[in-house]
Amino acid sequence: MLDKLLDREAFRQALSSGEPPLPLFRDALGQGAEALRLLFEQGEPVTDLVRLRANLIDFLLIEAWERTLPYQADAALIAVGGYGRGELHPRSDIDLLILLGDQAPDTLDERLAELLTFFWDIGLEVGHSVRTLEQCVESAGGDVTIATNLIESRLLSGPRELYTRLKQATAPGRIWPSDRFFEAKWSEQRERYAKYEGTISNLEPNVKESPGGLRDIQMIGWVVKRHFGAETLHELVAHEFLTPDEYRQLMESQEFLWRVRFALHLLTGRHEDRILFDYQLALAEQFGHTDDENGLGVEKFMQEYYRTAIRLNRLNEMLLQLFQEVILLKCHLDPPKAINRRFQSRSGFLEVIHDRVFINTPLALLELFLIMEQHPELQGVRANTIRLVRQYRHLIDDRFRADLGARSLFMEILRQPDGITHELRRMNRYGILARYIPAFNNIVGRMQYDLFHAFTVDEHTLLIIRALRRFAIEKHRAESPMCNDIMERLPKQELIYLAALFHDIAKGRGGDHSILGAADALTFCRLHNLSEYDSQLVSWLVEKHLLMSITAQRMDTSDPRVIYEFAREIGSPIRLDYLYLLTVADVRSTDPKKWNSWKSALLRDLYLAAKQALLRGLQNPLERDEVIQNKQAGARHLLRADGYDPALANEHWLTLSMDYFLQNTWEEIAWQTKMVLNTEEGGLPLVLVRKSNTRGGSEVFIYIRDRDNLFALTTGLLDQLGLNIVDARIDTTHTGFTLNSYLVLEEDGEPISDIGRVDEVRETIREALLTSDFTDLSVSRRVPRRLKHFSIPTRVDFVQDFGNQRTIMKLLADDRPGLLCQVGQAFTACGIRLTNAKIATIGAEARDIFFITDRQDRPLKDPAQFDCIEEQIKRRLDAEQPSRGGTGR
Repeated sequence: MLDKLLDREAFRQALSSGEPPLPLFRDALGQGAEALRLLFEQGEPVTDLVRLRANLIDFLLIEAWERTLPYQADAALIAVGGYGRGELHPRSDIDLLILLGDQAPDTLDERLAELLTFFWDIGLEVGHSVRTLEQCVESAGGDVTIATNLIESRLLSGPRELYTRLKQATAPGRIWPSDRFFEAKWSEQRERYAKYEGTISNLEPNVKESPGGLRDIQMIGWVVKRHFGAETLHELVAHEFLTPDEYRQLMESQEFLWRVRFALHLLTGRHEDRILFDYQLALAEQFGHTDDENGLGVEKFMQEYYRTAIRLNRLNEMLLQLFQEVILLKCHLDPPKAINRRFQSRSGFLEVIHDRVFINTPLALLELFLIMEQHPELQGVRANTIRLVRQYRHLIDDRFRADLGARSLFMEILRQPDGITHELRRMNRYGILARYIPAFNNIVGRMQYDLFHAFTVDEHTLLIIRALRRFAIEKHRAESPMCNDIMERLPKQELIYLAALFHDIAKGRGGDHSILGAADALTFCRLHNLSEYDSQLVSWLVEKHLLMSITAQRMDTSDPRVIYEFAREIGSPIRLDYLYLLTVADVRSTDPKKWNSWKSALLRDLYLAAKQALLRGLQNPLERDEVIQNKQAGARHLLRADGYDPALANEHWLTLSMDYFLQNTWEEIAWQTKMVLNTEEGGLPLVLVRKSNTRGGSEVFIYIRDRDNLFALTTGLLDQLGLNIVDARIDTTHTGFTLNSYLVLEEDGEPISDIGRVDEVRETIREALLTSDFTDLSVSRRVPRRLKHFSIPTRVDFVQDFGNQRTIMKLLADDRPGLLCQVGQAFTACGIRLTNAKIATIGAEARDIFFITDRQDRPLKDPAQFDCIEEQIKRRLDAEQPSRGGTGR
């Protein structure tokens, strides 16, 4: 096979004829690498290519070794690790052990240094260790990783007898007996899984290290070699640990992951095992996936990856349980304890009574998960039963789904007080959930090519159910007390779990996934004998699952009419309770790292306002004047209690717009009024920073004489300080002053907490505002890598809000540093006044809402003004496209 890469005879002849060895070896490596690339592109099996590259490296290393070291040198060149397995990808590590015998000459060190330098000079990145036999045994005995490398070792050159002594000295009878070795490697796997949060579906998985990656196969191989002395995974079939079909699945999974890794190394030109956004599009094209009405090619490629990882992860789980029984328990299992006529427990694990249980009683395929919920003392399912589930899950067909017993079992699983999340996850791992709900199969492993959704759709769905379950468990009350209180009031918690299961089930099918999913949910609920009321409620929740999030983040919820329309669409307090919990769980589970106190406050305030509207009665909505009067009365009460003259407050309030009182709570109005009344004009600008518990962030409050570009300057400074602006409230008095309130979060999503950081923010802004002339409003911050791979055209839309005497501008653009600063400069250039802003970042997209007027505080009417804003914004933002990105807003 090596002849496909290198003419060995010609190489040896050139070497013996006196040609300089350095260019000869370097050229051989380069020619071999290019030949491998062409073979890969021509579709040569990757299983052949990884071994072919190992053969090439074998040949060159042996030639160099035997050319440099005297024949009689008592030293051996040994391949270890992946190279020892004879598997090398284009940029894989080349790990070597140079084993020194008792008679190694004193001059060997000098020769070895020369040899290793030669390896580097010809372009081989070699990892090496030089040890005596005693040193190898000592190191391997204290480090299971070193022991693992030696298990996979392979002699390249040197005395066979010396290598044999090494194998004997590190055998299970000497160091790391197979039970200790298995426990150590199993612990390593658990630690590795924890590093990746135990999930297969990270957006940028590591093809080698992530759960379901190549390391899972290697883990199996190490145990097989250590315990059984087997050389290949196929021997697992002979030992009856794998069926022939399972072995085929294992090899097919390995072959696919090898192809991905091989392609990654060729694409990047380095040892890169992460499937980053940087490479996903190119890989999808290389693997033949194209865009169509069913989705993007990149999403199809990643779904193929995730489904492969899921299959591999299932096999890994089953085999490790079998190994545990054989290696740790040494097949000494406790006597079985009957649970019912189909199941029994043995040594803490659930198993079937006999191998024909699922054939005789197919409903047991669902009953298994109900039993696991009802018996929390069980640690898991025995491997032989997992295999039978996999073997007979095809029995879950239309006839099975139509069985009243099956429907009752499934609903009972959702109604249990404990274990719902665990067992739905187990159902997904074993492939049962997708068999029972066929539409669920479409979302298994389905990713969405954006930065908003951090997990595949099936993983996200199960995370929502996990979040909902935590609302029902007392020990988690501290996380979301209000959610726990509401969950306790729900008459039927299983309805919200059904809504969660179906809320995204239609993604990737074309059309509106909310409407399609609602239809699926309605059919499912009716088939499962839910009442028409309950069926309609679940369907409505699926259809409207985005309503609350969109309203909270993209609409002016300080406007009583927005609250009224939202409450009217909800219709009843019970629907509001269900929708609120579903929304909180959905937003938290989309990307848990981006859930923060601000988002929590947005949804909480909308829920409370809508609840009040529903209890008051939709026929008797709150009017703007009533809201303002109530807030002013509350603020006056606070001011009077602190010794302030209400008359002075009234005088100040008369200079403000009605929007100011709608947008702020009475506590915020009282605090800001005190700050303004305490400040003489000579003390301006007034800049204050405080934590706002009600708004879920830190408020940066500015009181100053109005000036052009103030919004642009302030947002630019906050951005440069590394703060994310999530809300902006701007009110300009008719006496020429402006009150600006920005809600900001640190980059980790938390409010400003350090007093030194508070001082830094306040002094930086105040110093800049004291400058009489400022023109440099640029923001320079590092562009996050991920954002570079997503681009959308800038879009500006306008909606008139004559009832509030303003125009609403909606901006859709790539997120980037300084975006709000650029928008502010565009407003200044066009003579536009900003009164309020709702700032939302959805993955890599900025979806911001601006409430604007002309200089006379009127809605925009002149077409030239609309054209001016759109032209200015597009010119500024599109000109920055090459350097876009960032989280500062």
